[in-house]
Formats: sequence, structure tokens, C-alpha cells
Amino acid sequence: MTPPWKARLDALKLRDLGDLFGTKKPVLGMVHCWPLPGAPGYAGYGMEVILESAIRDARALADGGVDGIIVENMWDVPFRAGSHVAPESIAAHAVVARAVGQAVPLPLGINLVHNGGVALLGIAIAAGAKFVRVCMLAGAGVWEAGSWDEGCAAELLRRRKELGAEHIKLFADVDKKHSVRFPGIDLATHIEWTRFSGADALIVSGKMTGDAPDLAKVREAKALAGDSPVLIGSGATEENVTAFLGAADGVIVGSSIKENGRIEEPVDPERVRRFVQAARAAG
Repeated sequence: MTPPWKARLDALKLRDLGDLFGTKKPVLGMVHCWPLPGAPGYAGYGMEVILESAIRDARALADGGVDGIIVENMWDVPFRAGSHVAPESIAAHAVVARAVGQAVPLPLGINLVHNGGVALLGIAIAAGAKFVRVCMLAGAGVWEAGSWDEGCAAELLRRRKELGAEHIKLFADVDKKHSVRFPGIDLATHIEWTRFSGADALIVSGKMTGDAPDLAKVREAKALAGDSPVLIGSGATEENVTAFLGAADGVIVGSSIKENGRIEEPVDPERVRRFVQAARAAG
């Protein structure tokens, strides 16, 4: 007989992406915030400009037919990691995400790079988000700027419970882009640890933003994931999404749906429509 504490934990887990997004293999579009206050790229243009850009991109994603939206501090480069993310960035991110959620009636997610942990959860609560993308829930490694980081599951899940936010689902990267894992943490190990640490879904990405993972890696991740859904986390295009969704359960897209395919430009609704059509054709 399953003890009640285990039954409660099991009941929290997301087993089917359709329960959250209303479709079998969802397409999740990225809203890449302009540099937020405190970032090297921020030039004093104020929050209204950031909000206008984010809401415009979110509406373009919705018009193009995506099933959910993730708001990310993409342009706070070079990224701080973990607990070193600055409070001004966290506060601005929450304001933007809340505005996006109010403007577009789609399931809202948050990503705070790199590996915002409890701060990521705080943004999600303030914004009314339904899920978060956790860059490193388990394991350890180094980010491209040289920051050493480690899994945040122990603190994140405790704070999620304390704050009455266990409805917020955890989408966790494995072998995350922009990072190198500690020696010995291969894909199979990282997936096992990440699932054990409470992930609702797993995300597989390429080496850097805009880079696609090897299809063989995606298939390996799916074979290792058990009943956990697997999503593509970078590099998806209208040309490769059919193959990826033949192996995975969903896709997150950002770079390829921008005007001229350039990540720093606004979202192009026509590119979104073509991408979504290709994804739907994949089943």
C-alpha cells in the first residue's frame, strides 16, 4: 500500500503535457526580455519600453498559435548564476512576466538564467505562472561565464511547499546549453538525478542558444525519461521540428521565429504560424 505522503507527492507530478497546455505535443514560445535594469545592455530606457517589447512579442506568439509562453531574461548577458542574480533583475522580470500573463491568456512559464532557483519561484508566484524552467535542478557544473553552480532542488521544493505554490510545475533541463556538467555526470545520470529530485518534465537542448541538440541525444533522453515528458529546449526550426516531435513530447522555440531568424529581433507572427503548422503536422 502506498503511504499517504508518497501518494501526495505523486499526485503533484505532471504526467501529461496536455493537462497543462490542452494539446498532445505543445509548442511553447519564448518572450526574450530586453536587458533589464542592472544588465550591461540596459541603457536607461525604462520599464515601459521593456514591457511594450515583451507584450508585443507575446501577442505575436499567441497570434501564431503557440500553446504556452515562457518569459526569460535572455538579454541580461553575461549571466549571473544561482543566488547571485541581482534583486533589480528579479523585480523587473516579475513585472514583465505579470504584464505578459495579463495580456495573453496562455499558460505562462518563467525562466531565470542562470538557474534562478528560489528567485525563479518568486517571479512565478508574482506573475501567476503555471510552470518554471529550471536550468539545473540536480547535479553540478560550470556556466559559460565561469560561474560554478549546483542543483537547487532541495531549497526550491521546500520553498515551493512553504509558499503554497506546489501547483507550479518544474520543467528541468538536463545537459543544459551554455554549461558543462561536472565530470561523470553523463546524460543518463543527470536524467536519473533530475527525475529523482522532483522534475515534472525534462528539457534537452544544444550547446548554446539557437543550437539544436542531436536527434540521437533526444531519443536517448526519451528512452531514459520513463513517464516524464521530454521537450526540445533550443534550436527547433520549421524544418527540423517534425523530426524532433517524432522523438519528444513538446518543443520550446525562440530564435527561429524572430524576424529574419535573428534572436535579437522581434517575434515574427508569420514565422510562428509556419512553425506551429509544421509542429501540428508532426502529430
